[in-house]
Amino acid sequence: MINRLAIIGVGLIGGSLARALKAAKACNEIVGCARDAAQLQKAVALGVIDRYETDLARAVAGADMIVLAVPTGATREVLRRIASNISAQAVITDAGSAKQSVIEDARAVFHSVPRNFVPGHPIAGTEKSGVEASFATLFKNQRVILTPLAETSPEALAQVRAMWQSAGAAVSEMSAKQHDEILAVTSHLPHVLAYALMDNLARLDAGNGGEILKNAAGGLRDFTRIAASDPAMWRDICLANREALLDALQNYQQELERIAAAISTNDGAALTAIFTRAKRARDERYP
Repeated sequence: MINRLAIIGVGLIGGSLARALKAAKACNEIVGCARDAAQLQKAVALGVIDRYETDLARAVAGADMIVLAVPTGATREVLRRIASNISAQAVITDAGSAKQSVIEDARAVFHSVPRNFVPGHPIAGTEKSGVEASFATLFKNQRVILTPLAETSPEALAQVRAMWQSAGAAVSEMSAKQHDEILAVTSHLPHVLAYALMDNLARLDAGNGGEILKNAAGGLRDFTRIAASDPAMWRDICLANREALLDALQNYQQELERIAAAISTNDGAALTAIFTRAKRARDERYP
């Protein structure tokens, strides 16, 4: 049981975690913190959090669990501002989509990664943002990846694992490097592709009197759904995981070149083979 949980960033992820833990009765008090007092007041009114602070240091005072649910680019500054007010018994974790950068942020602030810091990433979300978009079942049967270091306290790791399990998640562990390489291809690359396609089509549409997007069907809407995600958040993720993402982009570009070559040479057999493999993989993963 968590006595006092401090959630820094009460949006989709932070708000959904708060709702899930309240529903599971896994926490006695939840303190929310963000820059926008109006949004925090809304979170209290919605029953997502019990009270709020706009001052980071006051928000974590007395908390035994601290969750950072902020854009990746804000992690270091948040850690710097709460460092002196974290109690010795408190466990710190995060929900960022890139883990090596978060570990480096913790090392930069604390000079070494604290034993009570457990990097984490819930593999769940929607294209919506804000506390209004949060819901208690967001993490139900979804994966949460923890990336503990050799120096991570087993007790802290167990507490973070128990928290996410209380929220309904299936928790696993891997290295931060492996996490970043996997998420680069399964999450970060798809978002970049969706943004790039939508941006390209919008520019083409503007030069063609609006005829392109007006005649688009449901396939485009489905493919570009995640381009409705928060641009600032995804800017931070791309830059935080840039090496793995650049590798993923290069690999994908090579695949596009193979498809372009097949189209250019009228090689229907090659196209059929690529599309058949892709369909089989998609059907097996998402029956």
